[in-house]
Amino acid sequence: METYKIEGGNKLSGEVAITGAKNAVLGILAGVLLCQDKFRIENVPHINDVEKFLNILEKIGAKINFEGDILEIDTTGVNEYDLSELVYECSEMRASYYLLGAFLGRFKKAIVPMPGGCTIGLRPIDQHLKGFRSLGAKVSDRNGLVFLDCDHLKGDTINLDVITVGATINIMLAAVLAEGRTVIHNAAKEPHVVDVANFLNLMGANIKGAGTDTIVINGVSKLHGCDYSVIPDQITTG
Repeated sequence: METYKIEGGNKLSGEVAITGAKNAVLGILAGVLLCQDKFRIENVPHINDVEKFLNILEKIGAKINFEGDILEIDTTGVNEYDLSELVYECSEMRASYYLLGAFLGRFKKAIVPMPGGCTIGLRPIDQHLKGFRSLGAKVSDRNGLVFLDCDHLKGDTINLDVITVGATINIMLAAVLAEGRTVIHNAAKEPHVVDVANFLNLMGANIKGAGTDTIVINGVSKLHGCDYSVIPDQITTG
């Protein structure tokens, strides 16, 4: 067994470059699917999950230009909500579940493989599906695929049974284009939830209360592209 010996008492100095927050950017990458337009997103980290998400976006028609930490995305060619042929790509990452909320919000339908990613204990998506049902979606799963279908989304009050970042962001993605008001109680308050809400608001959404345990979303009829800069990653900073 290796041993690390740490001698304290030394003054630290210097500068560290902090990359964009992974957990924010993945929600933001799903958010671009809520409309057909162009986006310019700065401070995007070059990490595996981002590359995998961009691969999925390209396969459904998005045009991607990623240089340095600046990501340009054109979603005008995206008209697809059925990812049943992308089982491997979606199983490679946990955050593929954000595609459910984005597709449901825009198309009122979604067919997305069950998410993959790390296996740290039990990490179900039941709270995500609870939120989608509250908005009016019919939910089913067959052969490892999640099916969502809805005539039209209507805002509702959603009380999350547990605090979950993923479900909070996913419900926001679906609710921004729903009719009326959606209220999420027991919402996650992490900085990346706030960042995704700020991004969606810049797209034209009406979200209030992000960063508190109650988020209020007033649905709008349409969204548009925007320029945005992702917040620094607090985990990297630590």
